[in-house]
Parts: sequence; C-alpha cells; structure tokens
Amino acid sequence: MLLLAMDTATPAVTVALHDGTAVVAESTGVDARRHGELLLPAVDRVLKEAGTALDAVTGIVVGVGPGPYTGLRVGLVTAAAFSSALGGVPVHGLCTLDGLAYASGIEGPFAVATDARRKEVYWARYDDARTRVTDASVDRPADIAERLAGLPVVGAGALLYPDAFPDARGPEHQSAAALAALAAERLAAGGEGFLDPRPMYLRRPDAQVPKNYKVVTPQ
Repeated sequence: MLLLAMDTATPAVTVALHDGTAVVAESTGVDARRHGELLLPAVDRVLKEAGTALDAVTGIVVGVGPGPYTGLRVGLVTAAAFSSALGGVPVHGLCTLDGLAYASGIEGPFAVATDARRKEVYWARYDDARTRVTDASVDRPADIAERLAGLPVVGAGALLYPDAFPDARGPEHQSAAALAALAAERLAAGGEGFLDPRPMYLRRPDAQVPKNYKVVTPQ
C-alpha cells in the first residue's frame, strides 16, 4: 500500500505519503490564496523525499471539506486527475474535520472548528479522535457556543473566537499525514467510512454573478 494524501480545504496546502504502516514523507504550507500554485510542488517534494514516483501510488486520499469553494476544488480536481493518470486507482474521500480530530488525539468528547470566513466556522462534534457524531455544519460561533460549552474545540476556528470557545486547542491546521493515517486505519479495517470525492461546500460560493447587471452585446 502506498497512499498519497492531500487536502486544500483550509489555508493549509498539505500532502503526505503513507505506506500502510507509517507516514514516509509529508509537506505542509499555509497560504489561503495559493492552493493551486503550491499543491503540485508539494506532491513532487513529498515523492522525492520518499524516493518514489507517482506511478507507485496505490490509492489517493483527499479531504472533501467543508471548505471555501476555490481552495477546496484544487485538491479534489488534482486527486481525480492523478487517479485517471494512474489507471483509475481509488480515491478515498474524508471529511477535512476528521483529519484535525484524528491529529488531536483527544480521547473524550470534543469538537473541531475551522475558519469558514464571513465570521462563521465549519464544525462538528466527536466522541473521540476517530468518531464523529454530527454532520459537518457551518454557523456563527456565538450561535453554537452554548451547544459546545465545556468541550475542548480543536482548530483555527476555535482559536479565532476565544469568547465562544474558551478551551481552544491545537492542532490549528490540517495535516495530510493525519488524514493518511486515518485512511490507512479504515482501509485495514475493511474500507468503511469513506466519502465520495466530491466537494462539501455547505453554502453558496463567495463569488456570485451580480443581479441586474447590464448586458453589453452587439445588436
């Protein structure tokens, strides 16, 4: 097994290789505006560090979000392109929040929150680092503060709103290494718990066609 994992649903552009036993190489950079520019060099860097080539990959793991429209689709389109180039190797989708939960290592109930912009967070609750118990949602921090009262909250979204989430914890950013390790566990257990590699947006994109715009075309 050699899994290539990637996630671009958050400001982190993160890539890792996992051989079924451990992570053999990883690369993470944080830049909310350069997903398309940074992802492929990160893949190349990870493959070189591992001393292998893309055609050795047997499966692809990709974070499906939730996340902003532009960044999220970079990882998903790249995963689909690699799958096609490699003769249809499987693409395993995972909720981005699950990667942060797994990386936290927390054993009791907690939540994960990432920055959704517009003064909102993407979030979900967990019973432990491997078990999500709610669907991913998007809300204003003040609107969910009471529901998450007393729980640790992991991720950049928690750190941005300390009044709503007083027990904010790391990791702050997504890690493809954690996503790959979680995927390897699930594959070893029979391959359950994966999502279709389709974007989980939860809301409309920020950029929209303006209403009542003037059409200028030749008559």
